[in-house]
Amino acid sequence: MSLSFQSVIRLNNGVEIPRLGFGVWQAKNGEEAENAIGYALEAGYRHIDTAAVYGNEESVGRAMKKSGLKRNEIFLTTKLWNADQREHRQRKAFEESLARLDTDYVDLYLVHWPVGECITETWKVLEEIYRSGRARAIGVSNFKVSQMEELLLKAEICPAVDQMEFNPCMQDNELLAFCREKGIAFEAWSPLGSGAFTQDSTAAEIGRKYGKSGPQVILRWILQKDIIVFPKSVHKNRIEENRNLFDFELTEEECALLDAMNCGKRTGPDPDCVDF
Repeated sequence: MSLSFQSVIRLNNGVEIPRLGFGVWQAKNGEEAENAIGYALEAGYRHIDTAAVYGNEESVGRAMKKSGLKRNEIFLTTKLWNADQREHRQRKAFEESLARLDTDYVDLYLVHWPVGECITETWKVLEEIYRSGRARAIGVSNFKVSQMEELLLKAEICPAVDQMEFNPCMQDNELLAFCREKGIAFEAWSPLGSGAFTQDSTAAEIGRKYGKSGPQVILRWILQKDIIVFPKSVHKNRIEENRNLFDFELTEEECALLDAMNCGKRTGPDPDCVDF
């Protein structure tokens, strides 16, 4: 598979999204987040993934402004949190995110978590936001197959994206196949298992062949599955390391070794069992 740092995936509405992005979960609002995003943009990342509940949208907005890049040069994702769904303030929450990000629009707006009684209502609001032009694409996060099926029953616009935990130990291949059948792009959060795979022997052994680290091998493996991925870090050297994934390609046998690690072990909560 021929990939580059500039490689994109075309979403089901024609919008192009960079395959490799930069995640800012747990980056503290203020200097830490702002510097990390600045490092990422300097290193060439053009896809930033944040969320209202991360509490760092202001830093994302400031870092984007400081970068000197034009707004249309950065693909920006943010997400709607659960409390705003339950309190029926989805529209207001979106306006607040735009204000914190200091932008007129986002490239992708996601429902962060499935709130059972609100799925249909919330999606109708996102469809309204999409039609207004203030979100170039809309999608969901942490929706499993059953929740996707419920959403699609009454949806007028198919989600462009489903973002879910995906790493060697947590591969929801049923969901991945469902998304591909429906033309929904798949995004991976926690691709490195919240650091669990930093010293993984399988990935590290494969990496030695290419002069790469275990995490680089895992990120490349995800990219070769046609999955969008956004590793996170606040450290400049790691941010740069995580982008150096395009001068090697894993063999089918090497990918199979990582495929075989799947055991259904999550590092994050299960959407079927946890409701924030």
